[in-house]
Amino acid sequence: MTGSLPKIRCLRARPILDSRGAWTVEASVELANGVTASASVPHGKSRGSREAAVINPHRAAALIEQRIAPALRGLSLDQGELDSILLRLDGTPSKRRLGGNTLLAVSLGFARAAARSQNVPLWRYFRSTARIQVPRGHFPTLLVNLINGGLHAGNNLEFQEYLVLIRQRTLAASVARAAELYNALRDFLVQTRGGTAALLGDEGGFAPQCKDFQEPFAIIQRVLRSHGWQRGIAFGLDAAASNISHSPRTMWRKYQTLIARFPLRYLEDPFGEEEFSWFARLREQVGSNVWIAGDDLTVTNVARMARAQEEGSVNAVIIKPNQVGTVTEALAAVKAARKWGWKVVVSHRSGETDDAAIADFAYGVGADGFKLGAPARGERTAKYNRLLAVATSSRG
Repeated sequence: MTGSLPKIRCLRARPILDSRGAWTVEASVELANGVTASASVPHGKSRGSREAAVINPHRAAALIEQRIAPALRGLSLDQGELDSILLRLDGTPSKRRLGGNTLLAVSLGFARAAARSQNVPLWRYFRSTARIQVPRGHFPTLLVNLINGGLHAGNNLEFQEYLVLIRQRTLAASVARAAELYNALRDFLVQTRGGTAALLGDEGGFAPQCKDFQEPFAIIQRVLRSHGWQRGIAFGLDAAASNISHSPRTMWRKYQTLIARFPLRYLEDPFGEEEFSWFARLREQVGSNVWIAGDDLTVTNVARMARAQEEGSVNAVIIKPNQVGTVTEALAAVKAARKWGWKVVVSHRSGETDDAAIADFAYGVGADGFKLGAPARGERTAKYNRLLAVATSSRG
């Protein structure tokens, strides 16, 4: 172990509420030099079955203070050493003893405290910890949730997220275009369908009733054309197909329809979480033009990702630290994806907090894309606003 970092003095934890009014856990890490930092953990409603286990947040808080804190108190650690201790304390591949949410609260809290102790922004801490080289001036394409369906909304849409991929000249310009488009879409929905069409889903996107699976993109396309905003914008879809009962062949036909009609450049979880071969068939046919991304398929788990690589299932991957449980494991997943030439898309969760560390993570690892919901609701705008701050600070 190295003495280059201050010692851990104590850990504290408490349950807090997330954006759905459900309990989650927040951990506070205090270092011996007086630096203190906290981190809270999001939750997903549409979860892959092989994600790290989530335990009751009240129990998680108790475990942090009663089991993890005594094991870490007085130690001087780097991120990898801390996370190794957390993994040994749990001792299971699924994190079922301590919970992936428990581990991530401590791992991420420590990362923030270490960054503050080193007097560097959190995004730079992630980048240097992972030893990732990112081209100067690089920033992620924004994957903006505009219309919600599936488990994230109470409407009749089966597909979970109708997205736009926004890439303008600068990160600030991308954020501005996201906000402009979101507000223009809301106005259009209210004017043409009434106020209920602008009710929100879990991730801040709108949740109108639609006549079929194509209509959300047709609505978005109409708004884009009316304002002349097509440049630098493409469409994306998170099907979350594990939650849909149609056969893979039926789903395949739907995607062919969408690709033929719209500028669809991103498809996430187009088939169920064990359908590696169907993913591969779709990637072989359209993968030169479309990011075929695994989420439930790959769950930020290097072993699952390796199988997807062997079978040629994807050319892009979702990275969600809470799927795997520690910062170190999430960074390892990013590095594996880079080794295989995949696009890296860092993502929030549907049940979020106002913790914006995921924005630092996305920027720090040089993600190709960042899924951050709609530019609405405090837990989502926290990520947008953090990106704006990062864009300013990184110019120095």
